[in-house]
Amino acid sequence: MNKIVRGVLDVLLFIIVFYVIQYFVTVGVSAAAAWHNGEAWSSFSTRLMHGRFGMSGKMLVGTSVLSSILTMIVFIYRKWAEVSRVWLASHPWITLTWVIFMALGTILPSQWLQEQMDLAMPDGMVKIFETIMGEPIGYLAIGILAPLAEELVFRGAILRTLLKLFAPKLHWIPIILSAMIFGAMHGNSAQFVHASIIGLILGWMFYRTNSIAPGVVFHWINNTVAYLMFNLMPQMADGKLSDLFHGDCRTMWLGLAFSLCLLIPSFFQLYLRLKRN
Repeated sequence: MNKIVRGVLDVLLFIIVFYVIQYFVTVGVSAAAAWHNGEAWSSFSTRLMHGRFGMSGKMLVGTSVLSSILTMIVFIYRKWAEVSRVWLASHPWITLTWVIFMALGTILPSQWLQEQMDLAMPDGMVKIFETIMGEPIGYLAIGILAPLAEELVFRGAILRTLLKLFAPKLHWIPIILSAMIFGAMHGNSAQFVHASIIGLILGWMFYRTNSIAPGVVFHWINNTVAYLMFNLMPQMADGKLSDLFHGDCRTMWLGLAFSLCLLIPSFFQLYLRLKRN
């Protein structure tokens, strides 16, 4: 089979498996809850056909945790994604510190960009995230397992496969493609923009290191800040960036400038420190 065709089919397989695991785990958890509550099968199937899973916060967390764990097991067992300690064996702790700074530096500019493009998450998606983050163990799903599973799939499997299809000098093409796939999998325009931009950074770091470790750290910081913001400042859940600075636009611009003071030096340092493996 042609190398390009095989690579494209592999990428499609990875995407399908990723979604199938999420869907069937969601249906399975919902079905188990319906059985436990004595709900009639006809009622459950009708609700399922209309996309109403009727899941509580704890069930949503359990679904997310189980989906992430199963995803990692399948992709590692099938050897679709490589798990290597080669890069970590070089003890890149200072480099990972710069990854943390860069992740922090992208948060406000990304939010500002979304607001300028007048993009907002659908209410249903917002409610799901708020429900998960409102649970005490929601951080396990959002902050720890989601970054691991998504980096394993979208960088460790999808981007690694795409990089093999292009000449080394054209590495930017698979990085862009994988970033757009990562953005599209979030299912809405607001997250598409944010995840695609982040995906470019994550893809570039994977290309330079052949390791998902920098991406996992970046992804972890991004999700952790979102979790902390929701729980420490719940009033910001539906607010604008300026609301974070109590409506003071001058302070908001200073906050954006400070973010760039983190982002630009971090990118420069990582450009020097992340060596192509």
